Amino acid sequence: MAKIIEVCNGVYQVGGNRLSFPEDCCVYLVKHDQEAVLIDTGAGKSAEFILDNMEKCGIEITRIKNIIATHGHIDHIGGLKKMRDRLQAQIVAHQLELPAIEDGLPQLTAASWYRVEYQKVKVDRILKNEIEKVEAGGLELYCVHTPGHTPGGISIYCDIDGKRVLFGQDIHGPFNQEWGSDMQQWRNSMQKLLDLEADILCEGHFGIYGSAKEVKAYIESYLRRFS
Repeated sequence: MAKIIEVCNGVYQVGGNRLSFPEDCCVYLVKHDQEAVLIDTGAGKSAEFILDNMEKCGIEITRIKNIIATHGHIDHIGGLKKMRDRLQAQIVAHQLELPAIEDGLPQLTAASWYRVEYQKVKVDRILKNEIEKVEAGGLELYCVHTPGHTPGGISIYCDIDGKRVLFGQDIHGPFNQEWGSDMQQWRNSMQKLLDLEADILCEGHFGIYGSAKEVKAYIESYLRRFS
């Protein structure tokens, strides 16, 4: 049976966390008016399944104009090429993640961890600033540079119906010097996320936290763990 999870008005979890293959990160969709944005794609094997499942659930995937890659690990970018080819959507990512996404450097994609062969893909819009905006039918999504897990990791937030929704992929780590992890940068990034005072957190592997109290507690728990 086709299934997606509605997070709030116009925000859906469409992959990962038992909605698609086990190796996938959580994949999220934000739609507004006639446009939509996909956040991450999973590891790749379930790319077609995720797209077909969205269609079965009534989502018009032709409205997806942008695919935002939060960072260059295979469980987040493995489906980029398949989805871009089918959707003809623009890929958005930070410039520091290009060696992983465009060049496919195996020590950066961590593809061997998942036994997946990564298909390299060109990034259409390269993010270079601390905060940059991506629009979906007039809705503004803000991409915030949050290094630490990887050098060019980004987190995304948007304000919908008076609530701030934060997409904070891989807040929990893990961390590895091989792919450029930096714990001090990560701590600084977590403080950035706390300062946003989000009402809802859509996390990269552990699902959805639906209140400001839960969001704050979740982020602070990892700051204590890695203090």
